[in-house]
Amino acid sequence: AARCKEGTPDCYFLAAKGGHNAESHNHNDIGNYVVYVAGRPILIDIGVETYSRKTFSSRRYEIWTMQSVWHNLPTIDGVMQSPGRQSAAADVHYESDDDHAQLTLDIAKAYPAKANLKSWVRTIRLNRNRDVTVTERYALEQPAQEITLSMVTPCKVTTLGDGRLRLETVDESPIVTQVVYDASKLAPTLETVPVEDGRLRSVWPEQLTRILLKAEKPAMQDTWTVRIERQ
Repeated sequence: AARCKEGTPDCYFLAAKGGHNAESHNHNDIGNYVVYVAGRPILIDIGVETYSRKTFSSRRYEIWTMQSVWHNLPTIDGVMQSPGRQSAAADVHYESDDDHAQLTLDIAKAYPAKANLKSWVRTIRLNRNRDVTVTERYALEQPAQEITLSMVTPCKVTTLGDGRLRLETVDESPIVTQVVYDASKLAPTLETVPVEDGRLRSVWPEQLTRILLKAEKPAMQDTWTVRIERQ
């Protein structure tokens, strides 16, 4: 976890995780990250719905909020992360100074073999007082038809074109940020989901938006960077 300046919510707050998918109260979320700006949630972890019998059963990962596709993570040809201790981050490196804080990790082992990942090195970086960047450097074992980057937000999302999405918080004093991506490689789709569970509804607005940045027939290896910055 890192922020621009200690002791204040002003500017950016970034949190990210490695670990493995057999942790207590686990979600399949290796490499997930969240971004707040001026204390407002911009890119989020949805959390968990009201507990039920399914929550602590073999059907746990049928629950949508537990799945990697509903976290800020990649999906390869529809293949999500798997549960289990073997689904873990590798080659994890952290660094921090007055200019930036950065977590780098290979999340390929969090996915089953059918994802055909040789490596997926994700670098999540807070450039203090400037922006947040997430860089994906991946290599495939076999060609993929589609790779999707998911980002979940409580904000109102507008597609601006030219590789930009506008995110506006839904409150009395809106904060506006933008997501910047390479439009020559990624195309956005927006999906909304109603928040109906009481536990989630106490935290989030009536609906959330999932941003899907899709690469059709992506290269066998490539590097993409997504930037989150205040407008």
